[in-house]
Amino acid sequence: MSGDRYRVYSKYLKDKYGCKVYKLPVNLPGTCPNRDGVLGAGGCIYCGEEGAGFESLSALVPVREQVERNMEYISNRYNARKFIAYFQNFSNTYMSPGKLKKYIREACIPGVVGINISTRPDCISNRHLEAVKEVELEKEVDIVFEMGLQTVNYHSLIKVNRGHTLAEFIDGVLQTRAAGFEVCAHLIPDLPWDDRLDVVESAKILSALKVEQVKLHSLYVVRGTVMEDMYLKGKLKLLTMEEYVERVILFLEYLDPSIVLQRLIGRAPEENTVTANWDTSWWKIKEKIEEEMEIRDTRQGKKFDYLGGKAVKNFLSDGYHR
Repeated sequence: MSGDRYRVYSKYLKDKYGCKVYKLPVNLPGTCPNRDGVLGAGGCIYCGEEGAGFESLSALVPVREQVERNMEYISNRYNARKFIAYFQNFSNTYMSPGKLKKYIREACIPGVVGINISTRPDCISNRHLEAVKEVELEKEVDIVFEMGLQTVNYHSLIKVNRGHTLAEFIDGVLQTRAAGFEVCAHLIPDLPWDDRLDVVESAKILSALKVEQVKLHSLYVVRGTVMEDMYLKGKLKLLTMEEYVERVILFLEYLDPSIVLQRLIGRAPEENTVTANWDTSWWKIKEKIEEEMEIRDTRQGKKFDYLGGKAVKNFLSDGYHR
């Protein structure tokens, strides 16, 4: 981490590829089993009709064209040379392995060094992993699976209508890592049904599973969702920004220091939200987290002392085994 208080994604990519790397959003023509009736209808209570791809081009635009257009824009603006194509919307393994292979190949144009595939942990099969591995080796790109978990509290998972439990996430991670892929877990630290113990347990489980990356974002209310209805009727009370900062810092303290943080706070589609990020710019919240960590002289992994039988080792070292 050098002088940083946590392991920063942009620096990780720069060390790995020798220059700054930019993510290009790609919108595939897909959906989610929690929306189309297979597992449920309507999706998670916070998920809008656009899913997570509010910054993407239309899914009607061919994948290669999406990548080329976004690459041209970023290249001209930032003089960028290397990119990661991010299949970010809905569940991108919720399609045939052959179709997924086709989309990945279309995204592998010169300058693309990686593909990130966002999906649900219960939409991953060995057939998908084998197909993706074939393309990864063929195109010589690094492929990362980004899996939505949101919380390890399975009661909260039911409340947000995730359609899967913690068990499916654990299984998805083990399966994916065994196939030779890195995993990025998505987490919402400020779900109102969670407390700080849930945040600590989230860090512990992700560390025990040895995921390589984590992406955090706050809970925001998107228009046209079940959560909007709950919020407007006073059935949902969002936590404060101060509590979000506290929870992120607590999460980082218990997180394995080798895990990369893709982000500490997300951006929201302002025009489509009732409320998001406490009407504060995402970068200001990020700075607030970093400043508070500096004041407290704390860092990622400060309390990472619970794996590998450490509790028992401490017990034995005190002589109590005699």
